[in-house]
Amino acid sequence: MTAPTPVLHTVQDRPVLVWRCEQPWLAIASAPRGGGIGLRDWVFNATVETDYDHPDPDAHTGEMATGLGLSGAGIGLLTAVDVRHEVTATDGGVLASVTTGANAPVWAAAPAEAEAWAPGTINAVCWSPVRLSDAALVNAVATIAEAKAQALAESGVRGTGTVTDATALLCPPDGPAEPYGGPRSTIGGSLARAVHAAVTAGLRVENPRRDTA
Repeated sequence: MTAPTPVLHTVQDRPVLVWRCEQPWLAIASAPRGGGIGLRDWVFNATVETDYDHPDPDAHTGEMATGLGLSGAGIGLLTAVDVRHEVTATDGGVLASVTTGANAPVWAAAPAEAEAWAPGTINAVCWSPVRLSDAALVNAVATIAEAKAQALAESGVRGTGTVTDATALLCPPDGPAEPYGGPRSTIGGSLARAVHAAVTAGLRVENPRRDTA
């Protein structure tokens, strides 16, 4: 299976990147819509206002999906970043599409009194060319977080991420399953390098995407 190409749309006067799958992919996601593990038919990453405070993001992303003509089970991610500033990186057949909003970084283990919500989101939509076991999918999500934190640290960002970061990782639903997704595994290593490259580039990207649909 080959990862679908994202297409830029507009819904509710906001830019949205949409991946439409020709057949379902197995996914793990922390998105407000389509989170968890299961088969997914589509993914989108949508820009929202910086003071976004919808009381039901799941319902809102459902409305967006309807507006985009998407049906079946899918993954909907939200970000205050203009998704036209998305960066794609590839390594060993793995593809990582990342929108990087690090204007409000936080340390994962900050003291409780330091925790405060502020807009800023790093969304990663990643595609593996081979099937991953459920355990490897979970492991790979940790690998994505580690690679993101490494990129932030190397770029001088004082934090491991933001409070609203989200991840979606998709792989073929069939075929022999890779048992590992850690950073020294075959797929995990490629995933880490792709995410690291995309986040690093996203921190300095200036030119938006030019394709429209």
